[in-house]
Amino acid sequence: MRKKNFAVILSGCGHQDGAEIHEATLTLWAIHKNGAEFQCYAPDIKQHHVLNHMTGQEMNEKRNVLIESARIARGKIASLATFSPESADALIIPGGFGAAKNLSSYAFDGAKCTVNNDVATAIKAMHAAGKPIGALCIAPVIIAKVLGDVTLTIGQDPGTADNLAAMGARHQPTLQGEIVVDRERKIVSTPCYMLNSRIDQIAEGADKLVLAMLDLME
Repeated sequence: MRKKNFAVILSGCGHQDGAEIHEATLTLWAIHKNGAEFQCYAPDIKQHHVLNHMTGQEMNEKRNVLIESARIARGKIASLATFSPESADALIIPGGFGAAKNLSSYAFDGAKCTVNNDVATAIKAMHAAGKPIGALCIAPVIIAKVLGDVTLTIGQDPGTADNLAAMGARHQPTLQGEIVVDRERKIVSTPCYMLNSRIDQIAEGADKLVLAMLDLME
């Protein structure tokens, strides 16, 4: 039987200005652990800004989201502009502020945010094809903005939950390692570092998310 293939959209490298490394890595681990394969993608765009991850201060540097994401993917990554929904059985977006700064403008504009065109196109295409979509941490806000009428979780934060509602989505509170499955729309989400989580709880959430997505493919 052919192994299922997951497309994973990364947003840079490092939780303050790119993809959250633990969430991204443990998502890839969960995909292989459960007998599937993955292909990483990222938009070939300039990163919004570069932060010093020790101090949180902005640095006078310019970086590219695709090139930075290649650090996590060990170079095996493609521009999101080349993504075809026929090439994947499912789509996952790990969190980190890159999801809210590079893949979208949520960090700055809240519910009025915009979503990168390649990201929105990939989400819409996978949804139209009836294929599962997963989102970790803050990434569910992107799904809400693109698809609207979906059920998601970002943990317990009331402000973010209000923004999800403003974008037409429904929020379901969760604790560390838990997931929310919108079976009708084939959307799975988990809160990860939107809560005060340990790395083993990130792994638990990623593993449950991948398993639920595989179940939605049945």
